[in-house]
Amino acid sequence: MPHRIASDTEAVEAARAFAASVAGETGLRDRTRRLPADEIEALSQTGLLAITVPRSHGGAGVSGATLAEVIATVAAADASIGQIPQNHFYMLEAIRLDATPARQVVWFDRVLDGARIGNALAEFGTKTYTDFKTTILPDGDGFRVDGRKFYSTGALFAHWIAVVGKNQDGLRTIALAPRDAPGLTLVDDWSSFGQRVTGSGTTILEGVRVPADALVPHHLAFARPTSMGPLAQIMHAAVDLGIARAGVAAATAARTDDPALVALAGRLVIALHAADAMVARAGRVVDRAAAEPTVTHVAEASVAVAEAKILTTEIALEAGNALFELRGPEAEAGLDRHWRDARTHTLHDPVRWKYHTIGNWVLNDRPPPRHGAI
Repeated sequence: MPHRIASDTEAVEAARAFAASVAGETGLRDRTRRLPADEIEALSQTGLLAITVPRSHGGAGVSGATLAEVIATVAAADASIGQIPQNHFYMLEAIRLDATPARQVVWFDRVLDGARIGNALAEFGTKTYTDFKTTILPDGDGFRVDGRKFYSTGALFAHWIAVVGKNQDGLRTIALAPRDAPGLTLVDDWSSFGQRVTGSGTTILEGVRVPADALVPHHLAFARPTSMGPLAQIMHAAVDLGIARAGVAAATAARTDDPALVALAGRLVIALHAADAMVARAGRVVDRAAAEPTVTHVAEASVAVAEAKILTTEIALEAGNALFELRGPEAEAGLDRHWRDARTHTLHDPVRWKYHTIGNWVLNDRPPPRHGAI
Protein backbone atom coordinates (compact mmCIF):
# COMPACT_ATOMS: atom_id res chain seq x y z
CA MET A 1 0.00 0.00 0.00
CA PRO A 2 1.33 3.46 -0.85
CA HIS A 3 2.22 5.92 1.86
CA ARG A 4 -0.53 8.44 2.57
CA ILE A 5 0.70 12.02 2.46
CA ALA A 6 -1.13 14.26 4.91
CA SER A 7 -0.01 17.83 4.16
CA ASP A 8 1.37 20.24 1.57
CA THR A 9 4.72 20.35 3.35
CA GLU A 10 5.00 16.57 3.33
CA ALA A 11 4.11 16.49 -0.37
CA VAL A 12 6.92 18.88 -1.30
CA GLU A 13 9.41 16.98 0.87
CA ALA A 14 8.36 13.68 -0.72
CA ALA A 15 8.76 15.18 -4.20
CA ARG A 16 12.29 16.34 -3.39
CA ALA A 17 13.28 12.92 -2.07
CA PHE A 18 11.77 11.13 -5.07
CA ALA A 19 13.40 13.55 -7.52
CA ALA A 20 16.80 12.90 -5.96
CA SER A 21 16.26 9.16 -6.29
CA VAL A 22 15.57 9.24 -10.06
CA ALA A 23 17.84 12.05 -11.23
CA GLY A 24 20.98 9.94 -11.57
CA GLU A 25 19.80 7.91 -14.57
CA THR A 26 17.79 10.57 -16.39
CA GLY A 27 20.36 10.88 -19.16
CA LEU A 28 20.55 7.10 -19.58
CA ARG A 29 16.78 6.77 -19.83
CA ASP A 30 16.69 9.54 -22.42
CA ARG A 31 19.60 8.15 -24.45
CA THR A 32 18.37 4.55 -24.53
CA ARG A 33 14.65 5.38 -24.40
CA ARG A 34 14.15 3.16 -21.36
CA LEU A 35 10.60 3.71 -20.18
CA PRO A 36 10.46 4.53 -16.43
CA ALA A 37 8.03 1.80 -15.35
CA ASP A 38 9.92 1.08 -12.11
CA GLU A 39 10.26 4.78 -11.37
CA ILE A 40 6.53 5.37 -11.83
CA GLU A 41 5.77 2.49 -9.48
CA ALA A 42 8.13 4.06 -6.95
CA LEU A 43 6.34 7.38 -7.46
CA SER A 44 3.05 5.66 -6.63
CA GLN A 45 4.50 4.24 -3.44
CA THR A 46 5.49 7.71 -2.21
CA GLY A 47 1.81 8.67 -2.13
CA LEU A 48 2.40 11.67 -4.40
CA LEU A 49 -0.17 10.51 -6.96
CA ALA A 50 -2.93 10.86 -4.37
CA ILE A 51 -2.11 14.35 -3.08
CA THR A 52 -5.08 16.00 -4.83
CA VAL A 53 -7.62 13.59 -3.35
CA PRO A 54 -9.79 15.86 -1.14
CA ARG A 55 -9.24 15.77 2.60
CA SER A 56 -12.89 14.82 3.02
CA HIS A 57 -12.02 11.57 1.21
CA GLY A 58 -8.81 10.82 3.10
CA GLY A 59 -6.31 12.64 0.89
CA ALA A 60 -4.05 15.63 1.44
CA GLY A 61 -6.08 17.95 -0.79
CA VAL A 62 -2.99 20.01 -1.55
CA SER A 63 -3.14 23.51 -2.98
CA GLY A 64 -2.64 24.31 -6.64
CA ALA A 65 0.67 25.96 -5.81
CA THR A 66 1.85 22.81 -4.03
CA LEU A 67 0.77 20.57 -6.90
CA ALA A 68 2.70 22.79 -9.30
CA GLU A 69 5.79 22.71 -7.08
CA VAL A 70 5.64 18.92 -6.80
CA ILE A 71 5.45 18.56 -10.59
CA ALA A 72 8.19 21.12 -11.19
CA THR A 73 10.46 19.41 -8.66
CA VAL A 74 10.07 16.02 -10.32
CA ALA A 75 10.32 17.49 -13.83
CA ALA A 76 13.61 19.17 -12.92
CA ALA A 77 14.99 15.72 -12.16
CA ASP A 78 13.39 14.03 -15.18
CA ALA A 79 11.08 16.01 -17.45
CA SER A 80 9.35 12.90 -18.77
CA ILE A 81 8.53 11.52 -15.33
CA GLY A 82 7.34 14.98 -14.31
CA GLN A 83 4.83 15.03 -17.18
CA ILE A 84 3.49 11.47 -16.91
CA PRO A 85 1.14 12.10 -13.91
CA GLN A 86 -0.41 15.25 -15.42
CA ASN A 87 -3.40 13.46 -16.92
CA HIS A 88 -3.82 11.37 -13.76
CA PHE A 89 -4.31 14.58 -11.78
CA TYR A 90 -6.51 16.02 -14.52
CA MET A 91 -8.87 13.06 -14.29
CA LEU A 92 -8.96 13.27 -10.50
CA GLU A 93 -10.13 16.87 -10.84
CA ALA A 94 -12.79 15.80 -13.36
CA ILE A 95 -13.99 13.17 -10.87
CA ARG A 96 -14.01 15.73 -8.05
CA LEU A 97 -16.08 18.13 -10.09
CA ASP A 98 -18.63 15.90 -11.80
CA ALA A 99 -18.65 12.27 -10.66
CA THR A 100 -21.48 11.24 -8.36
CA PRO A 101 -20.66 11.20 -4.64
CA ALA A 102 -20.74 7.39 -4.66
CA ARG A 103 -18.31 7.17 -7.57
CA GLN A 104 -16.03 9.74 -5.97
CA VAL A 105 -15.67 7.44 -2.98
CA VAL A 106 -14.81 4.52 -5.27
CA TRP A 107 -12.25 6.37 -7.37
CA PHE A 108 -10.60 8.32 -4.59
CA ASP A 109 -10.20 5.11 -2.56
CA ARG A 110 -8.65 3.38 -5.56
CA VAL A 111 -6.15 6.18 -6.06
CA LEU A 112 -5.26 6.27 -2.36
CA ASP A 113 -4.61 2.53 -2.70
CA GLY A 114 -2.23 3.12 -5.62
CA ALA A 115 -4.35 3.13 -8.80
CA ARG A 116 -2.95 5.19 -11.68
CA ILE A 117 -5.15 6.78 -14.35
CA GLY A 118 -3.85 7.24 -17.89
CA ASN A 119 -5.06 9.49 -20.66
CA ALA A 120 -6.78 8.82 -23.97
CA LEU A 121 -7.82 12.33 -24.95
CA ALA A 122 -6.13 13.93 -27.97
CA GLU A 123 -7.03 13.01 -31.54
CA PHE A 124 -5.79 13.74 -35.03
CA GLY A 125 -8.11 14.85 -37.81
CA THR A 126 -10.62 16.92 -35.85
CA LYS A 127 -11.28 20.59 -36.54
CA THR A 128 -10.79 21.91 -33.00
CA TYR A 129 -9.26 20.92 -29.68
CA THR A 130 -12.73 20.28 -28.25
CA ASP A 131 -13.99 18.08 -31.09
CA PHE A 132 -13.80 14.28 -30.90
CA LYS A 133 -14.46 11.39 -33.25
CA THR A 134 -14.34 8.88 -30.39
CA THR A 135 -17.83 7.76 -29.34
CA ILE A 136 -19.19 6.52 -26.01
CA LEU A 137 -22.62 5.12 -26.87
CA PRO A 138 -25.26 3.04 -25.06
CA ASP A 139 -24.90 -0.68 -25.64
CA GLY A 140 -27.19 -3.02 -23.70
CA ASP A 141 -26.84 -2.36 -19.99
CA GLY A 142 -23.61 -0.43 -20.48
CA PHE A 143 -21.69 1.62 -23.03
CA ARG A 144 -19.43 0.91 -25.99
CA VAL A 145 -16.32 2.99 -26.67
CA ASP A 146 -14.80 3.27 -30.16
CA GLY A 147 -12.01 5.53 -31.36
CA ARG A 148 -8.31 6.14 -31.80
CA LYS A 149 -6.22 8.43 -29.60
CA PHE A 150 -2.76 9.93 -29.84
CA TYR A 151 -0.41 11.46 -27.25
CA SER A 152 -1.76 9.10 -24.58
CA THR A 153 0.69 10.28 -21.93
CA GLY A 154 0.78 7.98 -18.92
CA ALA A 155 -1.40 5.27 -20.43
CA LEU A 156 1.41 2.71 -20.68
CA PHE A 157 1.99 3.02 -16.92
CA ALA A 158 -1.67 3.18 -15.88
CA HIS A 159 -4.14 0.74 -14.35
CA TRP A 160 -7.12 2.63 -15.76
CA ILE A 161 -7.49 4.51 -19.04
CA ALA A 162 -9.69 7.63 -19.05
CA VAL A 163 -11.13 7.95 -22.55
CA VAL A 164 -12.67 11.26 -23.63
CA GLY A 165 -15.32 11.08 -26.34
CA LYS A 166 -18.83 12.09 -27.36
CA ASN A 167 -21.91 10.48 -25.88
CA GLN A 168 -25.17 9.86 -27.72
CA ASP A 169 -26.06 13.54 -27.35
CA GLY A 170 -22.72 14.73 -28.70
CA LEU A 171 -21.53 15.84 -25.24
CA ARG A 172 -18.00 15.38 -23.92
CA THR A 173 -17.83 12.36 -21.63
CA ILE A 174 -15.10 10.42 -19.85
CA ALA A 175 -15.24 6.61 -19.82
CA LEU A 176 -12.88 4.89 -17.37
CA ALA A 177 -11.80 1.46 -18.58
CA PRO A 178 -9.28 -1.01 -17.13
CA ARG A 179 -6.12 -1.10 -19.23
CA ASP A 180 -6.65 -4.79 -19.99
CA ALA A 181 -10.25 -4.32 -21.18
CA PRO A 182 -11.06 -6.35 -24.33
CA GLY A 183 -10.76 -4.14 -27.39
CA LEU A 184 -8.36 -1.64 -25.73
CA THR A 185 -4.88 -1.60 -27.25
CA LEU A 186 -1.97 0.55 -26.07
CA VAL A 187 0.76 1.10 -28.68
CA ASP A 188 4.24 2.25 -27.65
CA ASP A 189 4.86 4.33 -30.78
CA TRP A 190 5.91 7.68 -29.27
CA SER A 191 9.00 8.78 -31.21
CA SER A 192 9.58 12.44 -30.36
CA PHE A 193 13.13 13.80 -30.12
CA GLY A 194 12.24 15.28 -26.68
CA GLN A 195 10.26 14.00 -23.70
CA ARG A 196 11.37 10.65 -25.05
CA VAL A 197 10.19 8.40 -22.23
CA THR A 198 6.71 9.72 -21.45
CA GLY A 199 5.25 6.74 -23.32
CA SER A 200 2.83 9.08 -25.10
CA GLY A 201 1.75 6.59 -27.72
CA THR A 202 -1.49 5.56 -29.40
CA THR A 203 -4.60 4.12 -27.79
CA ILE A 204 -6.97 2.10 -29.98
CA LEU A 205 -10.52 1.46 -28.76
CA GLU A 206 -12.59 -1.13 -30.59
CA GLY A 207 -15.88 -1.95 -28.94
CA VAL A 208 -14.55 -1.45 -25.41
CA ARG A 209 -17.38 -2.14 -22.96
CA VAL A 210 -17.78 -0.05 -19.81
CA PRO A 211 -20.62 0.04 -17.25
CA ALA A 212 -22.77 3.14 -16.88
CA ASP A 213 -21.16 3.99 -13.53
CA ALA A 214 -17.75 4.26 -15.23
CA LEU A 215 -18.78 7.48 -16.99
CA VAL A 216 -18.14 11.08 -15.94
CA PRO A 217 -20.15 13.86 -17.67
CA HIS A 218 -17.06 15.91 -18.47
CA HIS A 219 -18.94 18.55 -20.49
CA LEU A 220 -20.31 19.87 -17.19
CA ALA A 221 -16.81 20.96 -16.12
CA PHE A 222 -16.88 23.56 -18.92
CA ALA A 223 -20.59 24.35 -18.97
CA ARG A 224 -20.11 26.31 -15.75
CA PRO A 225 -17.16 28.19 -14.23
CA THR A 226 -14.73 25.65 -12.69
CA SER A 227 -11.02 25.36 -12.03
CA MET A 228 -10.70 22.54 -14.60
CA GLY A 229 -8.93 24.50 -17.33
CA PRO A 230 -6.60 26.52 -15.10
CA LEU A 231 -5.59 23.44 -13.12
CA ALA A 232 -4.80 21.54 -16.32
CA GLN A 233 -2.66 24.38 -17.58
CA ILE A 234 -0.76 25.11 -14.38
CA MET A 235 0.48 21.52 -14.45
CA HIS A 236 1.90 22.08 -17.94
CA ALA A 237 3.49 25.33 -16.77
CA ALA A 238 5.03 23.38 -13.88
CA VAL A 239 6.58 20.84 -16.24
CA ASP A 240 8.14 23.68 -18.23
CA LEU A 241 9.31 25.28 -14.99
CA GLY A 242 11.03 22.05 -13.99
CA ILE A 243 12.72 21.81 -17.39
CA ALA A 244 13.84 25.43 -16.98
CA ARG A 245 15.26 24.79 -13.52
CA ALA A 246 17.30 21.87 -14.83
CA GLY A 247 18.45 23.83 -17.86
CA VAL A 248 19.51 26.86 -15.85
CA ALA A 249 21.34 24.66 -13.34
CA ALA A 250 23.23 22.93 -16.16
CA ALA A 251 23.99 26.20 -17.95
CA THR A 252 25.27 27.97 -14.86
CA ALA A 253 27.55 25.09 -13.94
CA ALA A 254 29.94 26.64 -16.46
CA ARG A 255 32.85 28.81 -15.32
CA THR A 256 33.88 31.79 -17.43
CA ASP A 257 35.08 35.40 -17.21
CA ASP A 258 33.57 36.31 -20.59
CA PRO A 259 31.44 39.39 -19.75
CA ALA A 260 28.75 38.52 -22.28
CA LEU A 261 28.37 34.99 -20.94
CA VAL A 262 28.37 36.20 -17.33
CA ALA A 263 25.55 38.58 -18.24
CA LEU A 264 23.71 35.74 -19.99
CA ALA A 265 23.86 33.66 -16.82
CA GLY A 266 22.49 36.57 -14.83
CA ARG A 267 19.61 37.00 -17.26
CA LEU A 268 18.76 33.31 -17.03
CA VAL A 269 18.58 33.40 -13.23
CA ILE A 270 16.37 36.51 -13.22
CA ALA A 271 13.98 34.98 -15.76
CA LEU A 272 13.83 31.73 -13.80
CA HIS A 273 13.03 33.53 -10.55
CA ALA A 274 10.27 35.47 -12.33
CA ALA A 275 8.77 32.26 -13.73
CA ASP A 276 8.94 30.61 -10.30
CA ALA A 277 7.10 33.53 -8.74
CA MET A 278 4.44 33.61 -11.46
CA VAL A 279 3.69 29.90 -11.12
CA ALA A 280 3.35 30.25 -7.34
CA ARG A 281 1.04 33.25 -7.82
CA ALA A 282 -1.01 31.40 -10.41
CA GLY A 283 -1.41 28.51 -7.97
CA ARG A 284 -2.96 30.83 -5.40
CA VAL A 285 -5.37 32.25 -7.97
CA VAL A 286 -6.33 28.72 -9.09
CA ASP A 287 -7.03 27.80 -5.46
CA ARG A 288 -9.37 30.75 -5.13
CA ALA A 289 -11.18 29.70 -8.31
CA ALA A 290 -11.53 26.15 -6.97
CA ALA A 291 -12.93 27.39 -3.66
CA GLU A 292 -15.17 30.09 -5.18
CA PRO A 293 -15.71 29.26 -8.87
CA THR A 294 -17.29 32.50 -10.04
CA VAL A 295 -16.98 33.69 -13.63
CA THR A 296 -14.48 36.35 -12.53
CA HIS A 297 -12.39 34.08 -10.33
CA VAL A 298 -12.13 31.40 -13.02
CA ALA A 299 -11.26 33.98 -15.68
CA GLU A 300 -8.57 35.47 -13.41
CA ALA A 301 -7.18 31.99 -12.79
CA SER A 302 -7.00 31.21 -16.51
CA VAL A 303 -5.26 34.51 -17.18
CA ALA A 304 -2.80 34.09 -14.29
CA VAL A 305 -1.90 30.60 -15.48
CA ALA A 306 -1.54 31.83 -19.07
CA GLU A 307 0.89 34.50 -17.88
CA ALA A 308 2.89 31.89 -15.97
CA LYS A 309 2.87 29.52 -18.95
CA ILE A 310 4.30 32.22 -21.19
CA LEU A 311 7.19 32.89 -18.78
CA THR A 312 7.95 29.21 -18.16
CA THR A 313 7.97 28.58 -21.90
CA GLU A 314 10.38 31.46 -22.52
CA ILE A 315 12.87 30.52 -19.80
CA ALA A 316 12.77 26.79 -20.59
CA LEU A 317 13.66 27.49 -24.21
CA GLU A 318 16.20 30.21 -23.37
CA ALA A 319 17.97 27.99 -20.86
CA GLY A 320 18.17 25.16 -23.36
CA ASN A 321 19.70 27.48 -25.95
CA ALA A 322 22.07 29.09 -23.47
CA LEU A 323 23.51 25.70 -22.55
CA PHE A 324 25.30 25.56 -25.89
CA GLU A 325 26.75 29.03 -25.44
CA LEU A 326 27.87 28.52 -21.85
CA ARG A 327 28.97 24.88 -22.03
CA GLY A 328 30.05 24.62 -25.69
CA PRO A 329 30.46 21.12 -27.18
CA GLU A 330 30.03 19.67 -23.69
CA ALA A 331 26.32 20.47 -23.97
CA GLU A 332 25.99 17.83 -26.67
CA ALA A 333 26.97 15.09 -24.22
CA GLY A 334 23.47 14.52 -22.91
CA LEU A 335 22.73 18.05 -21.74
CA ASP A 336 21.03 18.76 -25.04
CA ARG A 337 18.03 16.86 -23.63
CA HIS A 338 17.06 20.02 -21.72
CA TRP A 339 16.57 21.90 -24.99
CA ARG A 340 14.88 18.92 -26.64
CA ASP A 341 12.49 18.47 -23.70
CA ALA A 342 11.69 22.18 -23.64
CA ARG A 343 11.16 22.40 -27.39
CA THR A 344 8.80 19.40 -27.28
CA HIS A 345 6.73 20.14 -24.20
CA THR A 346 6.32 23.88 -24.76
CA LEU A 347 4.42 23.07 -27.95
CA HIS A 348 1.64 21.68 -25.78
CA ASP A 349 -1.13 24.33 -25.95
CA PRO A 350 1.13 26.89 -27.66
CA VAL A 351 1.61 30.22 -25.94
CA ARG A 352 0.64 32.13 -29.10
CA TRP A 353 -2.99 31.54 -28.06
CA LYS A 354 -2.41 32.97 -24.63
CA TYR A 355 -1.31 36.52 -25.48
CA HIS A 356 -4.65 37.17 -27.16
CA THR A 357 -6.56 35.66 -24.24
CA ILE A 358 -4.74 37.86 -21.73
CA GLY A 359 -5.17 41.00 -23.81
CA ASN A 360 -8.86 40.34 -24.39
CA TRP A 361 -9.41 40.09 -20.64
CA VAL A 362 -7.38 43.19 -19.84
CA LEU A 363 -8.79 45.38 -22.60
CA ASN A 364 -12.30 44.06 -23.16
CA ASP A 365 -13.24 42.17 -19.97
CA ARG A 366 -13.84 39.06 -22.09
CA PRO A 367 -13.33 35.87 -20.06
CA PRO A 368 -11.13 33.18 -21.60
CA PRO A 369 -12.93 30.29 -23.28
CA ARG A 370 -13.64 27.32 -21.05
CA HIS A 371 -11.64 24.26 -22.06
CA GLY A 372 -8.57 22.38 -20.90
CA ALA A 373 -6.10 24.34 -23.02
CA ILE A 374 -6.44 27.70 -21.27
